[in-house]
Amino acid sequence: MSNNAAFYLITDSHLVSKNNWVEAKPISFKERGDQIALKATPEILDSFLDIIIADSQTDTVLFLGDNVNNGDMNSHADFKKRLARLTEAGKKVYVTYATHDYCGMGDDENFFEAVRFTESDTEPIEHMPKDRLFDFYYEYGPAQAKSVHRESGSYSVMLSDKVKLIAIIDNGNGRSFCGLSDSGVQWLESEIKSANKSDESVLLAVHHPVLPPWEIYRHAADFEMYGGYRRLYEIMCENSVKVVFTGHTHVQSIKRYEDENGRDFLDIATVALVNAAGKMRRVEIDGDSRLCRVSSIGIDKIKGIDTELSAYEYLYYLNFPGIWEKLIPLAVEDYDEFLKLAEGYLDETKLKKHKRLVRFAFKKARTLKLSTAAKLGGAWKKLDADEKKKAKNGKVIDCAFEIMRHIFTGNAPFTPDTAEYKILSSLVCKGEKLVRLFNIKKVIKYIPDGSSLKEIADEFLYNNRTGDDDSITFCLK
Repeated sequence: MSNNAAFYLITDSHLVSKNNWVEAKPISFKERGDQIALKATPEILDSFLDIIIADSQTDTVLFLGDNVNNGDMNSHADFKKRLARLTEAGKKVYVTYATHDYCGMGDDENFFEAVRFTESDTEPIEHMPKDRLFDFYYEYGPAQAKSVHRESGSYSVMLSDKVKLIAIIDNGNGRSFCGLSDSGVQWLESEIKSANKSDESVLLAVHHPVLPPWEIYRHAADFEMYGGYRRLYEIMCENSVKVVFTGHTHVQSIKRYEDENGRDFLDIATVALVNAAGKMRRVEIDGDSRLCRVSSIGIDKIKGIDTELSAYEYLYYLNFPGIWEKLIPLAVEDYDEFLKLAEGYLDETKLKKHKRLVRFAFKKARTLKLSTAAKLGGAWKKLDADEKKKAKNGKVIDCAFEIMRHIFTGNAPFTPDTAEYKILSSLVCKGEKLVRLFNIKKVIKYIPDGSSLKEIADEFLYNNRTGDDDSITFCLK
């Protein structure tokens, strides 16, 4: 074992076994309402594994949870076959698991159900109990571990002579608290302090986010965060741990936390592998300089799916947000086709009843110019000639679609120097004045204390975090 280390990180592969569905409305409707390409999950995962196996310079792979979609045994069996394929190719494989990887069945707050999608409905199938996960994946982490916290299933392994990976299993109670018990926190602190005494760099990996991708995420759904994240901030800063790798949000994000003493760390979150723009991370650590380089890798084509389209073009329009790019023009141009695409996604009865209103609203949304938005928000007079020309030719809906395309991929394009930012930001500010004036509580409740709608919008308009959600180089010292 050398001082250097390199590994691939995959999270949220949400594998759905081919044995779990037949081509019919139930699976198609389920996929339309999701964020991920459920039916193509095996092919997508295999396409990424091909890249990993072909890389002779990187011998380690870390899976960061939600490896299967809803805790069924068929998908776990298929996933384990893929792990065996990696080990047969000479790779070391470490697995963590999360709430999608088991079914609670009343023993905690987890509500997922293992089902097969039939031609007309769903039917229950064998599920993975929470207490079987440790033994089922024992050979992929705990068997090689330097230390194991048996209660949670968390473990630590050495990636090199000087790099320790601590893989935290944070299932907790399955829903409202996804974190470690007191004994788990004590174990974690002990592992970190032991590494520091041995002059080892520490990498943490846990499924749930330690820093939110956007502040509104924490404000609206604090329970979706890693349970006990505030205590983890203290532990990481007190012990100079510089990075934690996370998943769960399906969002590509690199975010920095700094405490009042200037001590900091990064939360490097990775987009779901089976998102339209799914990626995996490659992490490379120089053991001497302690420099850590993180990059991102996607796929151009999907192995086993015969299409002339790129992977992104094929997958994007299957569900949110891409399906809306199809729905809005169809509502105006071909309402019957609109209803077909909306079936199982939107309420067909209401769409038929309010056809005129829907078509009118979508037509207006489709044609609203940026110049109109600029005048409504008070930004028009502040734009230069080129920006005004762009605003006259641009549409608000196109900006909205561009923002939606970057919700999960990160690196949104509308930086403060762009016309789009100036227009949309001013419009949001004007909107907040109206919200405050009329005390619209349903909106106000989502604004964190001390924040504003503009600050919320900024996180979706451009990367105001570290500047690049796909790559970063930093020091582990």
